[in-house]
Amino acid sequence: MQRTTHRPRLLARPGLVALAAAVALTASACAKSEDDASKDTKSPAAAGAEQKVVTPKPGSKSCTVDAYGGEKLDLKGATVGFSQSEKEANPFRIAETQSIKDEAKKRGVKLLTANAQSQFSKQISDVQDLLAKGADLLVIAPLNSDGWDPVLQAAAAKKVPIVTIDRKINATACKDYVSFIASDFVEQGRRAADQMIEATGGKGEVAILLGAAGNNVTTERTKGFKERVAEKAPDLKVVFEQTGDFAREKGQQVTEQLIQSKPGIKGIYAENDEMGLGAVAALKGAGKKAGDIKIVTVDGTRNAVQGIVDGWISGVIESNPRFGPLAFQTLDTFTKGEAVPQDIIIQDGAYSTDNAKSEIGKAY
Repeated sequence: MQRTTHRPRLLARPGLVALAAAVALTASACAKSEDDASKDTKSPAAAGAEQKVVTPKPGSKSCTVDAYGGEKLDLKGATVGFSQSEKEANPFRIAETQSIKDEAKKRGVKLLTANAQSQFSKQISDVQDLLAKGADLLVIAPLNSDGWDPVLQAAAAKKVPIVTIDRKINATACKDYVSFIASDFVEQGRRAADQMIEATGGKGEVAILLGAAGNNVTTERTKGFKERVAEKAPDLKVVFEQTGDFAREKGQQVTEQLIQSKPGIKGIYAENDEMGLGAVAALKGAGKKAGDIKIVTVDGTRNAVQGIVDGWISGVIESNPRFGPLAFQTLDTFTKGEAVPQDIIIQDGAYSTDNAKSEIGKAY
């Protein structure tokens, strides 16, 4: 492998745009058709709609091996370490991990995996262990955004590039990590607000089931929702906010408390599907009828989309977990010495009463 010694520098905008097109085309080429995906019985979690990319994020800069201070290498001969953050009881995490595994297998790349089981201290030790086992490159789905200094220092010492997916690490791009690949979480919150405004008529009291504390997903989905409600529906009031930790059981517990303390609640915005499904269980347990309280969620799991079909959920904003093709293409482009965007944004779809039944096959 060729070691580079260049100091950080930034590429001109035209090069970044060219890479954006290349990444988008490659991601498209890697995507299966919906018919093929529906026939894929080996990895059903990864089947469905591949990610569509809008890249780079407005104002995003680029990163190269030279700027990062890393080494050029052939991805086919490299070992990639993947660190999953949460227990794989959540369909999002199941599909995310399967997508990474499928793409590694497709490309013939050696993959090491670890699951932190929703424990941040374990995720730090997991990544350190992946480095010790010889990972040349890292893909990390962070549990929290802060507290990554031990990992970043260890990776820097070995000149191991890091790509983060889904949640952001609070660190310096093209110094501590190469690229961050995710959805626009603020926009997801805005679109969820649009669905809630439509479902409720823009009036009444609504609650937010917050995601886990300490990561950018929760913060940004909340921000987008509140901004859009304030802008478009001032008569729609957020009167309750409590974390459900992105978990179904916790979402159910919080909703049980909610309908006791706020019996006039008109809508619930759950910042992921699992909490939303927990809310549905709580409403059923309380003898509510489908549609009595409008529920809008974010993710796009099959069970949540089915909830729209059944009348319990009003809308679902997609957050596509199939990061495998794009994560590996980003690593491949980067390790060849070409520029990659520091922020790569996924274009997500949405489900409503208009399309849930016909498009449930795209859900995971």
